[in-house]
Amino acid sequence: MARATARSSRASGAARFLRRQLADRMSDLSDDLLLLVLRRLDTRTALGAGSISRRWAHLPRELSALDLKVSDILPPRYHRWVLLHRDIYGKAAAHLQYRRHAVRLELLPNIKRYERRAMRALNRSVESLLQQGPRSRRGVLKRLSLEFYTTGNGSSMNRLIAEAIDAWGVEDLDVIAKPLYYEADVVHAFPSHGMCKEPGAASLRSLKLGGCLLPPLHEYGALTMLVLRDIPESTPPAAYEGVLASCPKLQTLHLISCICRSGSGALLPVEVDAPSSEIRELVFDNCKFRWIRLGALPCLESLACMGGTLVFFEYNLIPSLRQYNFALHLGVALEGARQYFAQRLKLELDMFLRCTPNITSLIVRFTGPDRWIVPSSSPLSYLPSLRRLLVTDVPSSLDASWPRLFLEMTPSLEILHINIASCKDKPGKEISWQPSELRQHHLKEFVVAGFEGTKRQIYLVNFAVGACTALRRVALFRNGHAQRKGLWDWEMVTEPHSWTDEKKDYTLKQIMDGVPSSPVQLVFG
Repeated sequence: MARATARSSRASGAARFLRRQLADRMSDLSDDLLLLVLRRLDTRTALGAGSISRRWAHLPRELSALDLKVSDILPPRYHRWVLLHRDIYGKAAAHLQYRRHAVRLELLPNIKRYERRAMRALNRSVESLLQQGPRSRRGVLKRLSLEFYTTGNGSSMNRLIAEAIDAWGVEDLDVIAKPLYYEADVVHAFPSHGMCKEPGAASLRSLKLGGCLLPPLHEYGALTMLVLRDIPESTPPAAYEGVLASCPKLQTLHLISCICRSGSGALLPVEVDAPSSEIRELVFDNCKFRWIRLGALPCLESLACMGGTLVFFEYNLIPSLRQYNFALHLGVALEGARQYFAQRLKLELDMFLRCTPNITSLIVRFTGPDRWIVPSSSPLSYLPSLRRLLVTDVPSSLDASWPRLFLEMTPSLEILHINIASCKDKPGKEISWQPSELRQHHLKEFVVAGFEGTKRQIYLVNFAVGACTALRRVALFRNGHAQRKGLWDWEMVTEPHSWTDEKKDYTLKQIMDGVPSSPVQLVFG
């Protein structure tokens, strides 16, 4: 027994010696090599490097990027329990009520317990970082990404944010505050003086805020990019309207899932009018405002509005606009309401077409069971500079020939892609087209994904082949969709489909009916 104890003692002693030797060898490396090692670790692990040896203690202060995310701390069991809770509460069977109640008593407390434990661990990491003393020089930290739960005590997070801006010279700052599971209307608040003590001296260039009360931004003179997500609906429209005036060098502004409501719950309008602004990219993604009215934005080049909020333009006040990503949904409504919304949507489209003559790239997403675009008795060349056009998610129940309107309005169009989405709605009314002598001399590529060879789809292709004198390639794909590549570009993703020779010959004959000999190459896929 004594011999076994002695052997065990010698083995443990040898292991300690080897660990010391290994630590000493690591410590002999240069700072550059050690930092290269730390950059490959997650931030919480890197912050614990000081416990290895004193030689490592100062290294975390030299990292150029810090990512502290509470989601990285949560164990796999937490995510399994969240999925289980959602699955159980997603079932509507009445006989599951008792089981639901029992599971709620067990699951919710455990889910929130994991979240609070993760927050305590995150707070310890933040406190450890703050206690390491000043960084070796201002400007070392380029990016700080911070994700945490809003638990009512965000003092550590606020201290870290203030230290990063005031003392460390952070340039890119991401702050995402999330409510605890199954809680809502809980947001993070900054101190009364704002995010830091000296905003006028800040080096902040990019700021992303989520789930936070909007802090004062008027002194951040270097800020060029701002992303606001899940800002409380009690935020007044003036707060959004004043952002461009508050940040004179701002070039990119994204509003994501932001809502403006009055005390009675009614949506409020937002007006953007900044003639001295340098804003170049403006995005409204899934926002809920009564409407958005754009006034003078002389430098605006790219605009995206996705999620249903109407955007109105003032004539000739956005002369630099080149790219527009436009998505609206018109659903089933009462007859009077349907007519009202259709008129508003048509008015918006008409105003957009008239007020943006210099646009060169356009993404249009028109969804819903109602067709609200109608042909004009005297179509105008509304978009004389448009070169690239994507019309996506067109319900198959609509008259697929309506994109002919764009061919009539875009004399310089070179690329036209259309994505038809299959739906189970009953076919809508057909458009009664008047004969046309249109000749379009620039369209070179015409692609339709979701092509099923219906009468109205064939009519559209037939019209394009006959009217577009420069057209050389037409691709018709049975299965496919338009895949976004960022906000301003896309690619058509298709799957192979075997056309029978009989079906292909019949479709080809219908498309070329009445068209004189043409060099157009038709591709079926």
